This record gives sequence, C-alpha cells and structure tokens, in this order.
Amino acid sequence: MDDLIPTKQEFYQALEERHGADNQRKFSDATVAICGLGGLGSNIAICLARAGIGKLILIDFDDVDVTNLHRQQYKASQVGLPKCQALKENLLEINPYISIECHNTKVTEDNVYTLIEDADIVCEAFDKAWCKSMLVNAVLEGFKDKPIIAGSGMAGFGSANDIATRKVSGRLYISGDGVSDVNDGIGLVASRVMVCAAHEAHMVLRFLMGCETP
Repeated sequence: MDDLIPTKQEFYQALEERHGADNQRKFSDATVAICGLGGLGSNIAICLARAGIGKLILIDFDDVDVTNLHRQQYKASQVGLPKCQALKENLLEINPYISIECHNTKVTEDNVYTLIEDADIVCEAFDKAWCKSMLVNAVLEGFKDKPIIAGSGMAGFGSANDIATRKVSGRLYISGDGVSDVNDGIGLVASRVMVCAAHEAHMVLRFLMGCETP
C-alpha cells in the first residue's frame, strides 16, 4: 500500500495547483495550535491538514469515548485512546507530510503560554466557557501579535446559515451563531459543528493569506 502514497513533491504540487504557490508557501510555513480536540477541534485539524498547514500543535487531555463518534473525527476502533494520539494517526493518513506536536494535557493558566508560544495562530475549541475565556485572555494579554479564533454557538438543529465569523478586535475572531448553547439541552450534531469548525479553519487560511476580514 505504501507505493500508492504520493511523494511529498506530488502531494504539495497538487496543493499548489489548488491554492496557488504563494498561498501554499504561507500555509506550509505556518504553525497552528488547536486547543481542544472534540467536535470543533478535531474537525478544524482535518481541514487544516488537508490545506497543507506545515505544523499543528494538538492539545487535549481526554480520551476518545463512544459518545464522541457522532460528531468528532475519530473511529470506533480508537475508543479509549488519547484524543491527541488518535487524531494524529488520522491526520497522518490524510497528510503524511504534516508535522504534529501532541500535548496530552489540560490547558491551565500555568502552562498555557508554554503550550502555544510557538504557534502563529491559535484556535480555541473548548467546551466550557471559563476555559474559552482563559485561553482568549492569555493570547490577547500574553502575546502582542498572535491572533486567536474562537467558537461560540453551534448547538442544535438551527439553520447552519446562522453560523458566521466576525472580527471582535484586532486579533480576536469568533465563529458560531453566538446564541445556541449545549447546556440548554439542545445537543450537538456533526453537520452544524462541522460548519463552525470550517469557519474557524477558513479564517486561519484567510489570515495567513493576509486577509484579516472574515
């Protein structure tokens, strides 16, 4: 089967034909941190790996559970594995030439700066509001130029067209409908979560291209 895998040159030549050589160079030179590897983060990672982002920093302390399979980018055979490990395996099947740095740990106020300091862009993909706030504040207060793209509102069966990305400040972007909350008992479904994840991933690409508007 290995002889069916495209060479590195073939792989990136195909990406350049789709994205343009200049854009692909920017993608390939970039390092993106994804904090949280659930429905939002695992789908962001898939999008960015397919786009040829050079390096992903994956951060999550959780293991794959059967309840994750309906919306997260894991397989039934990976239940019980650390999400970092399982997602890395899946990403390398898609893009064998991507560099992946895994941190099987919980992001805290004590380690957040060390975990994300090498990233050009940070994607927030946590479940809990206080975790989201902690990460956003850490990026905005601790790093002068680092942008962060966060998610807010992707639950339920409402229209996917309600999900959008907006620029909140110079370096903070938020993707989602800004209203729906899983804590209201309306649940999460793959189709809507993936739309929000795609918004975050697409904003990463636009920012790397020099487009700072959503």
